[in-house]
Amino acid sequence: MSKKEIISKIQEFDTIIIHRHVRPDPDAYGSQAGLAEIIKSSFPDKRVYIVGKEDPSLRFLTELDDIGDEVYEDALVIVCDTANQERICDERFNRGKCLIKIDHHPNVDPYGDVMWVDTSASSVSEMIYELYLAGREEGLTLNDRAARLIYAGIVGDTGRFLFPSTTPKTFQYAAELVQYDFDRKELYNQLYNTKHNIARLKGFILQNFTVSENGLSSVKITKNVLDEYGVSSEETSQLVGLLGDIEGIIAWVFFVEEPDVIRVRLRSKGPVVNEIAAHYNGGGHPMAAGASITKWEEAEEVIQDLEQACKHFNQENE
Repeated sequence: MSKKEIISKIQEFDTIIIHRHVRPDPDAYGSQAGLAEIIKSSFPDKRVYIVGKEDPSLRFLTELDDIGDEVYEDALVIVCDTANQERICDERFNRGKCLIKIDHHPNVDPYGDVMWVDTSASSVSEMIYELYLAGREEGLTLNDRAARLIYAGIVGDTGRFLFPSTTPKTFQYAAELVQYDFDRKELYNQLYNTKHNIARLKGFILQNFTVSENGLSSVKITKNVLDEYGVSSEETSQLVGLLGDIEGIIAWVFFVEEPDVIRVRLRSKGPVVNEIAAHYNGGGHPMAAGASITKWEEAEEVIQDLEQACKHFNQENE
């Protein structure tokens, strides 16, 4: 079992460095820092670090470590919530002695010396809790800080338990986690606090969205729009789920213009979108994926591909 292998490796190494993906979300932070807290509380003598570019909007969850290259010598490196190597934040992940991948995305890039990939898991944070359960008899302990982080990751990646990836097991784990001592109300407030400029951009999107005959909606957020509302490209990730509750929309795509690339964020309530994302330098889950393009002309190609996916989905479900 991969879990047993991972626990054995954690026990073996004195230095452990944990990475996650670029442009992190609560599950990336929750799994990365939650695992670190479990290891720290279980093995106080081990040196445990979490690395990557910090996202200011998620600083309330944890703060990251700044370490030198020499720390990687003879270290165990664990990468959480990252399907492919190109998306790992901090390119030093290959400098350790052993590399472990823990992920719940389709295994398109099977990297690492040890892999644990579970596409049925709602989140990697859920998997980290499973790792703790599997290792309790071997010395793993879960403290209040770890419980808070793991719970935040599960909540974030399940859309507050609304997404189809939520299973009875997810609810069971959440029920166990909330028995730990952390302020759940304050955590929700921090996770879903909306700044004024984000709220105004939300209004712009709701006033300007359209729905095609096949049930596709697309939103183009140019640099001019970002500047007008004072919103960064990273902050738009808070709005990707906005169109999911609107009648008639079965799939939607956000195009967000950055200086050198146009980020493509795809979501769906039926049509498979990660296969489309794979054609545009991306990937992800069947119902939630990301990609990147370099010019607006390509956006029309993405839209046409999504239109066809929606059309086929509707025909199959008539």
